[in-house]
Amino acid sequence: MQIGIFSVGDVTPDPTTGRTPTEHERIKATVAIARKAEEIGLDVFATGEHHNPPFISSNPTATLAYVGALTERIILSTATTLITTTDPVLIAEDYAKIQHLTDGRVDLMMGRGNTGPVYPWFGKDIRQGINLAIENYALLRRLWREEGVDWQGRFRTPLQGYTSTPRPLDGVPPFVWHGSIRSPEIAEQAAYYGDGFFHNHIFWPAAHTAQMVRLYRDRFAHYGHGTPEQAIVGLGGQFFMRRNSQDAVREFRPYFDNAPVYGHGPSLEDFTAQTPLTVGSPQQVLERTLSFREYAGDYQRQLFLIDHAGLPLQTVLEQLDLLGEILPDLRRGFAEGRGADVPDAPTHASLVAAPAREELAR
Repeated sequence: MQIGIFSVGDVTPDPTTGRTPTEHERIKATVAIARKAEEIGLDVFATGEHHNPPFISSNPTATLAYVGALTERIILSTATTLITTTDPVLIAEDYAKIQHLTDGRVDLMMGRGNTGPVYPWFGKDIRQGINLAIENYALLRRLWREEGVDWQGRFRTPLQGYTSTPRPLDGVPPFVWHGSIRSPEIAEQAAYYGDGFFHNHIFWPAAHTAQMVRLYRDRFAHYGHGTPEQAIVGLGGQFFMRRNSQDAVREFRPYFDNAPVYGHGPSLEDFTAQTPLTVGSPQQVLERTLSFREYAGDYQRQLFLIDHAGLPLQTVLEQLDLLGEILPDLRRGFAEGRGADVPDAPTHASLVAAPAREELAR
């Protein structure tokens, strides 16, 4: 089980002070948060991809490469790689390069994004979002696995004898998760290839998450990759912790009430009741997070969003310290009763070893 955090990179005013961090401050804060994540023993740091204000996450490859140079162990991932608007040739090159720079500590989460204007900025049509995701990813897989690729599709110029460089480290492409909040087509795509499926899980009720995960698991088995229980599942989540639950609610409320995503909507109490957002004590966060297994089954990756809505860097680092305190209990809880046939989360080392294990099994 991999446990980590992800950032969407929003630049949001602190509602308690009225101050908005500069882009420079927010970029440097992201790096500090990633380093802290490794310090407390987390497994994954992921960053989103947005190309519009008020976000600073427009170039995740630069961020991950820089963080990779400052860390030694933590897996670096995208919380979204815009497979719809980013050229698959560029994705193939960039992430193979980061693979080499970080000795394999990188994977990707493919997504379509939820910001409409980004499509025309990159010469694409949002009405073709699903089709772009399907075609571009099919090409990306070939670029990582084949040399001298001949290809022709609907959305970009043809390729003739093209070889992407550098080649993936050890001949093994980065592991891919397909992220979606509500699109069954993306769950189907992940299942078809036997890739991972990541359900964002931060805005919707448990019943919706359970439905999407169940669809992916069933289709994973349908395509012959294993049993539904062997499918590779990741979930998002949110929390705000203080040692006293009343303090957590009081401190977080102004951030929740003014958050760009869900501010001025449901009350904090309603939102925490209906979604996985947990605001309370470390014990409450521990228990709520472990309860995700009740409707998602045993899964492989849990990522938390904790640095949004204008929360100052110091507060985010304090949240990470508290997460570090309950991390051993989270690991024990996820391991307890875990099915013997449930696979571990993929890593570069496990993907490199897989062909050798398969050969021995023959």
